[in-house]
Amino acid sequence: MSKYEVIIYWSADDQAFIAEVPELPGCAADGATKQAALKNVDTVIKEWISTAKELGRPIPEPKGRLVFA
Repeated sequence: MSKYEVIIYWSADDQAFIAEVPELPGCAADGATKQAALKNVDTVIKEWISTAKELGRPIPEPKGRLVFA
């Protein structure tokens, strides 16, 4: 599990739970259950970080709980 904050919510449009990582722009995943969305977003976080490294982009340090979330 990553140390980034993940926000999970139900999307009626998608008929799925959405897991977003506010600290990593564009990093999100979905799932039929909260647990599935969390598992899927963990994979996407790893891919996001790997891609950022390959492109030489900065990788934000996990801040923990965000104040604005």
